[in-house]
Amino acid sequence: MVNTQAVSLSLGEITEPVMTRYRLGLLLHGLYANKQFQGEPLDGLTRDLPTRADFEFHLNELVRMGILKAHPNFPGKAFRLLGRKEENGEDVACTIDPFCYMSHLSAMAHHGLTNRLPAKLFVSSPAPSQWKAEAEARMKKDLGADYNAYHESGMPRLSRIKFTRIGRMDVHCFNASHRGAYINIRGRTLRVSSIGRTFLDMLRNPELCGGMRHVVEVFEAHAETYRPLITGEVDRNGKPIDKVRAGYLLDEKLGLGNDVIGAWAAFAQRGGSRKLDASGPYVPVWSPKWCLSLNLDG
Repeated sequence: MVNTQAVSLSLGEITEPVMTRYRLGLLLHGLYANKQFQGEPLDGLTRDLPTRADFEFHLNELVRMGILKAHPNFPGKAFRLLGRKEENGEDVACTIDPFCYMSHLSAMAHHGLTNRLPAKLFVSSPAPSQWKAEAEARMKKDLGADYNAYHESGMPRLSRIKFTRIGRMDVHCFNASHRGAYINIRGRTLRVSSIGRTFLDMLRNPELCGGMRHVVEVFEAHAETYRPLITGEVDRNGKPIDKVRAGYLLDEKLGLGNDVIGAWAAFAQRGGSRKLDASGPYVPVWSPKWCLSLNLDG
């Protein structure tokens, strides 16, 4: 069995803010497969792969020694590491769920689009079936030829950990049917929806972005600066109703129309009941060009 000291020293090289069972399983797998740590051979290690018993032994030892401590929000599933700085909830969320990213009001705050401080974290994550498929692909990439042996030995798999709170922050998880564009923040585990995607999310779910009136305020303040990013995202990935809403705001409301935006008018549907605010009630005030009920909240 690999020396527990080598495992504890290996944890010091981990950049993630918390340790999941799967991440610890990968660490052990690497030590057994390579049979060395920092260039020094691990004496007495003959097996090529750890067993579930090896994993549980080392986990219990690390907890006993105080190197790992059960995370109160993820009991039995994730652990805090000794000596780490106070954790950032955004980074923790992106570690616990490797396929999620900050979105909606949280992304707006990160990009400096709003002066509101979100009272909760807003994250987007794939729908369950897609999440499972992405996890399977990630494990096969992580483990390569050892994937089947790792699985058969009963080692921890990459599995979804549901959470509604991190520290003092409540978490709102939005399960997106299609994964949006996001950016990785250098030097952190944090992922955030791109600026273009963030504006598209504002149109789709204004209730998660401070309400439609605030969304309009954000468009008024920032749409001219980011118009190429907004129009590019909406044109590529927006549904017809997204293009109509964006078209109304950019063209009719703000006077920022161009050929791309003008072409979106073809998606307007006369005689329908489309609304600017998808989450609000219909009101009999509309845009004739974009065929939208202008149902601003408040």
